[in-house]
Amino acid sequence: MKQTIYIYHTNDVHSHFEHWPQIARFLSERRREHRARNEAMLLFDVGDFLDRVHPITEATRGKANVDLLNDLGYDAVTIGNNEGITLDYDELDTLYERARFPVVVANLFRRNGERPHWALPYVVIPATETFRIGVVGATAPFSHFYELLGWKIAPPFDLLAAAVEEVKRKADCVVVLSHLGVNEDEKIAATIPGVDIVLGAHTHHVFPEGKEVNGALLCAAGKYGQYVGVVKLEVEGRRLGRASAKVVDAGVMPFSEEVACRLRSLEQKSLARLEAEQVAVLHDDLPLDWFAPSPLARLLASALREWCQADIGMVNAGVLLEPLSKGPVTKKDVHRICPHPLNPCKVKLRGAELKEIILEANTERMKHLRFKGFGFRGEVMGEMVYDGVEIETELEEDGAWHIRAIRINGEPLEPERTYDVATTDMFAIGHFYPQIQRAAEKTYYMPEFLRDLLAWKLAQ
Repeated sequence: MKQTIYIYHTNDVHSHFEHWPQIARFLSERRREHRARNEAMLLFDVGDFLDRVHPITEATRGKANVDLLNDLGYDAVTIGNNEGITLDYDELDTLYERARFPVVVANLFRRNGERPHWALPYVVIPATETFRIGVVGATAPFSHFYELLGWKIAPPFDLLAAAVEEVKRKADCVVVLSHLGVNEDEKIAATIPGVDIVLGAHTHHVFPEGKEVNGALLCAAGKYGQYVGVVKLEVEGRRLGRASAKVVDAGVMPFSEEVACRLRSLEQKSLARLEAEQVAVLHDDLPLDWFAPSPLARLLASALREWCQADIGMVNAGVLLEPLSKGPVTKKDVHRICPHPLNPCKVKLRGAELKEIILEANTERMKHLRFKGFGFRGEVMGEMVYDGVEIETELEEDGAWHIRAIRINGEPLEPERTYDVATTDMFAIGHFYPQIQRAAEKTYYMPEFLRDLLAWKLAQ
């Protein structure tokens, strides 16, 4: 008997709920249509569904995100790095306590080597009376960050291969939920026998009609809820026949006012919860300028230096989105002006390397650089602001200010001296300053975000 099975998938939504009312209506309507036609439908999320940039996620530590997945009847999910390393140990360990779906992630363990009870290497789902789908999951192995938070994340490939081999004996089709990135997805298809479908994530790529690699179908639906992925499986008995893929643009889907209303209510309650927690009372305004040193950015640079016990602090002004006015400051205010999931980092740099960074940061190109990623959720890089650094500049004939001298804590910068520099982890991970990215000694401070340091400093 020939049957059709539909697999719908989302990935890297990052708490971008702009299209969620459309996605929710689309998936609910499709579920009703498939049920009426006696067709099987499965629904998966491939990680980074939450992002603490959104006040709903910040206030509920992602539990409201899980409720949204419950509402639509997701059949299984895996975790991304935003679930895995932007929550503290207990927050991740309890994130899915209300989940009505399994979480599959084969490479996550507690420090003692045991799997958390909520994280399974795979599940087998009876899609029809005769056809079973095995679902295996894995997430990006940011091993050092997971270790700092109390977890152990293992390299995924051996564990994936073992899980696929085991589930293949129990299922008629193997689907991998891969929050590993497009290159790793291709490697899965090329090197792990028995994989039929790879639903990809992490690198925010899109395969409008899927991509076949070594007989496996690779699928991906971009980022921020812009698309929903659809895989159509044609099966006969326990045999998988043809598989095809597409993505559906969420922007043209009909809108659910009911879901939009639910999101508005969630956001209002979340903002009220954040507003109820007072951080400090300011006696004066703290102005902000993205393209010049300003009191608020200097305060954050000072907080970084003090928290990390470093020689200097340095932070780009663009991580702060708005100034602070005198009067009460709440967690709502601090989250609004610094929403990024960015952690403090201390890095050891030679003076010559630090000088190169300061010179590059002072260029107009770097100050006006617009980007997204590496945890940054702002608009523009902005001026690099320092604590413990004095820079002497001179206006030259080309009409630009050029650096003539650099002093560290009142003393001339020494090219061969090693300095402890407190900054943000996006510089340690990203490609902005190679001297920091390739530095041999880096110390990350987790689970605190930059906004936690700012709140701590404001309260002093």
